[in-house]
Amino acid sequence: MNTIAHSSAQVPAAYRIAAVRQETHNIYTLELRPVEASAPPAFQPGQFNMIYHYGVGEVAISISGDPGVSDRLIHTIRTMGLVTRAIEKLKAGAVLGIRGPYGRPWPVMEARDNDLIIVAGGVGLAPLRPVLYYVLAHRSDYRRVSLIFGARSPMDILFKKELEEWRSHLDLNVEVTVDTAGADWYGHVGVVTKLINRIPFEPQQTVAMLCGPEIMMQVTGDHLVNRGVPTDKVFLSMERNMKCAVGFCGHCQYGPHFICRDGPVFSRPEVQRWMQMREV
Repeated sequence: MNTIAHSSAQVPAAYRIAAVRQETHNIYTLELRPVEASAPPAFQPGQFNMIYHYGVGEVAISISGDPGVSDRLIHTIRTMGLVTRAIEKLKAGAVLGIRGPYGRPWPVMEARDNDLIIVAGGVGLAPLRPVLYYVLAHRSDYRRVSLIFGARSPMDILFKKELEEWRSHLDLNVEVTVDTAGADWYGHVGVVTKLINRIPFEPQQTVAMLCGPEIMMQVTGDHLVNRGVPTDKVFLSMERNMKCAVGFCGHCQYGPHFICRDGPVFSRPEVQRWMQMREV
């Protein structure tokens, strides 16, 4: 197999799997390093890559690693289709193709000097993890920072060790909830919106970043706006159905937008109308 040393909108670069970690029963994380000696392109929190499994196909996946680490790429992937199932079967040493990074990132620079609320549901924590890395590396640029994470069950909680580490930071509020749990779970049970009242923030000086199921983002956005957070300061990642990364195929058209080309991060006013339409 010929390896390709560069990445562009159409040509993937070759990356070797350095490690695979199973996060939950259907979510896994890949650590990828370039086959050539050059470092991966820099990325911003919220951007994504196109991952190509030779002979199988290509899939758009957000980057879930630390933007301050320049020698590797980290992707956390939920198994839900032909390509992601095929990638899950690969072992360390296998080679994948990477195009990117692409997409509009989270507004981490614009959020400076504000309270920051990060709300994630399920695998939606993966695209927001780079935000946590960035904010902790530039902590003095932000006021109060809170993370609310919701999972279906305790077995579905992502990045458990990191969540515990983040909880140890005195300047970071971390709240975790699950939809259902057994008697051995001592944490919160319920929807993420119930935890918003437990975190301190000044609504008019707050930026919120949400990623998860659309109904979760819709309800959480409504709750935050009702609490006084400006609607244009609520940002959402609309990652569903991205296919080609450059808006050619049309699979991810969302109203007037192509999510892969114009997003995946949007302000709430940009997509609110389309989120309320069942057929979109």
